[in-house]
Amino acid sequence: MSDDRLASAARRLCQQRDRLEPFDGFPADETPVDEAQAYAIQDMLHACLSARGWGPLVGYKIGCTTPVMQAFLGIPNPCAGGIFAGSVRHGEGEFEHDRFVRVGVECEVAVILGTDLPAEAAPFDRSRAAAAVAACAAAIEVVDDRYRDYRALTTPTLIADDFFGAGCVLGTPVAGFDPFALARTCAHMVIDGQTVGSGVGSDILGEPLDALVWLAESLARRGAGLQREQVVLLGSLVQTHWVERGADVWITNDALGEVRAHFK
Repeated sequence: MSDDRLASAARRLCQQRDRLEPFDGFPADETPVDEAQAYAIQDMLHACLSARGWGPLVGYKIGCTTPVMQAFLGIPNPCAGGIFAGSVRHGEGEFEHDRFVRVGVECEVAVILGTDLPAEAAPFDRSRAAAAVAACAAAIEVVDDRYRDYRALTTPTLIADDFFGAGCVLGTPVAGFDPFALARTCAHMVIDGQTVGSGVGSDILGEPLDALVWLAESLARRGAGLQREQVVLLGSLVQTHWVERGADVWITNDALGEVRAHFK
């Protein structure tokens, strides 16, 4: 696909975010045929969103890193999307329900980086990824089903549009938490007083650090890298739950604390 078509696809997605209308898919000449084209569109989309007031890119979400989410979406491999400053809340987050097409929540484990993982330092492994982590936190990922029927869209199309990403609420960072202990953490998600799911850190690719390694390697192949102070959501321990106006969401993590979200 030409650079002009990639840019046109990115503008289309950027405009769609403002309209809050379900996305039917790209025209044939703008549909990404593989993940390389998808991430090229995503990079252009990030520049467009930042220019439209979403704020700078402050991190990434990684989707499809657990069996429950791979089964839910029918996608067997991880996929990444961007996180922007304007969509991040801390501790307790409040969101306007009507600013989404179909909003949902996920029960996440997050890391905050203390050092860069630049492209030129690749390849990466668990030890190098762990050494870059300054803190860990419980998190709620806010996702948006912005599509007429996401099951009818290709995986590259979903990746181009940040793979459902729409923001997050970060719990209090636990500085110095051993990243290798993330696999043993257990978390629960409660919506309107009802427990809707639980999971353990090892559900994330068997070892949560492997998700961070995957992201660093994926970015490096595109000549990019992770930066100090960026946030990375490693994956959801619980299947996505779509929420109605007025919903209260509470996530507890036995090692990392709690985090809440309300949709007014």
